[in-house]
Amino acid sequence: MAKSRILNVNESAIAVIHQNETDFISLTDMTASFREGSGLIGKWITNKNTLEYLGVWEKINNPHFNYPEFRVIEQEAGTNRFIMSVGQWIERTTAIGILAKAGRYGGTFAHKDIAFHFAIWLSPEFQIYLIKEFQRLKDDENNRLKLEWNLQRTISKINYHIHTDDEITP
Repeated sequence: MAKSRILNVNESAIAVIHQNETDFISLTDMTASFREGSGLIGKWITNKNTLEYLGVWEKINNPHFNYPEFRVIEQEAGTNRFIMSVGQWIERTTAIGILAKAGRYGGTFAHKDIAFHFAIWLSPEFQIYLIKEFQRLKDDENNRLKLEWNLQRTISKINYHIHTDDEITP
């Protein structure tokens, strides 16, 4: 796992980690500026519409998704006795779109699609700022990669000319 990068949204620092070639955004950090805090994640994941969204996302993106177990969860959702945590969701369905990390730098992280869904559930305005900031981060990363690629190309060209005794022409 690469080190985390930070998105600054409405004066909240939100970690983005890169794992398995995918960006995951901290839902825990996203809730920091809301009065109910990280308890909002628990409310969100027990919502029937949320579970429907997560099920569709996993069905499309996860070949090992436990669809039969998802159907059981979907039937239970909405009843007064229904309880679901992020850990239970991951364990029961073999979900890959959400990560629950323990420890000092832990929290709940979600694939950007799911994080954006959570953000609109928190606040449409917050979601718009989050998407803008995430896009800015990706643009910065792409520009940095282009610079690195051009630098490598230039170094290779110089090395070729040094080793072949060719003159470098501008």
